[in-house]
Amino acid sequence: MMAGAGIAHLRDDSDVLVRAEHLVVEHRLPHGGRLHAVSDVSLDIRRGETLGLVGESGCGKSSTARALISLPPPTSGTVTFDGQEMGGLAHQELTRLRRRFQIIFQDPISSLNPRRTVGDLVSEGLVISGAPKPYRDQVDTVLDAVGLDPATVKDRRPHELSGGQCQRVALARAIILRPEFLLCDEPVSALDVSVQAQILNLIEEMKARFGLTLLFIAHDLGVVKSVSDRVAVMYLGKLCEVAPVNDLYADPLHPYTVSLLESVPVPDPAAELRPLDLQGDPPSPSDPPRGCRFHTRCPYATERCASEEPLLRELGVGHFVACHHTSPEGMIVPRSDSSLPLCKAIQSP
Repeated sequence: MMAGAGIAHLRDDSDVLVRAEHLVVEHRLPHGGRLHAVSDVSLDIRRGETLGLVGESGCGKSSTARALISLPPPTSGTVTFDGQEMGGLAHQELTRLRRRFQIIFQDPISSLNPRRTVGDLVSEGLVISGAPKPYRDQVDTVLDAVGLDPATVKDRRPHELSGGQCQRVALARAIILRPEFLLCDEPVSALDVSVQAQILNLIEEMKARFGLTLLFIAHDLGVVKSVSDRVAVMYLGKLCEVAPVNDLYADPLHPYTVSLLESVPVPDPAAELRPLDLQGDPPSPSDPPRGCRFHTRCPYATERCASEEPLLRELGVGHFVACHHTSPEGMIVPRSDSSLPLCKAIQSP
């Protein structure tokens, strides 16, 4: 995990609902070679917890999330759901297990079949799972739960609804099977700002009402902070920091996390993090660098960073970081260049 590797952060207790170890997701490229979407990522999520997963586009967030629910299965690594390893399940067993976890996709309109009515879309999971008929009352109940009038929307098709309404339909379709684990893959990024808060509040309401466990993926760090209990930061197929949400936002310890938090718009920029000088663009996931994958952009990188992958270390209670030069007090500047600020010093002039 991290911008390096390791499983020191994984918790071994009965409250863990989802546990993944050493996930690898690779895709064949048309011209040959492989794209390394996810490389040795490990994580766990406790029952009732919301884990936020953040990082820039292309870092492997969605690939990690889909691997957790075998959509498709990871190239290698193990995923355990409620103590049951999913890799060895037959197709029918996996189909039955899938009733216990659902996904909400990023684009609410394109994720819904345009030829089907809202009633058909919401009841589809019941049909596939072989639930006893009739479905009408269940569909009406769940549509009402997400704030939609069944009599008004049930016979409509997705193109007749707004983006916010379509996302409510997607949420209704997910929760009608009463899942335990809900994967939210950037569920508000395609919506207007005025609608985002409504959908976020609705997801939180559904979490409390149905006892859901969430993996919440988003670009907007403000959104992640408002809904998450813990946050995992991802870069180029690996995770670089995992911490309780308040600790991560108040005291980021990995240089990449610091740079992400600098990108959050604030009313008074002078009071926030000072710019961290990142070098160039992210490397290609088809040819990731050796050592720490962030070393090609990190102003603190040394020869050790280029040759040795950092291991996950706990630098605070539940606060794990993979960086050769980070300590609980902040960044240990590995150069003689005294002009480089400490990570913690970056947070204030």
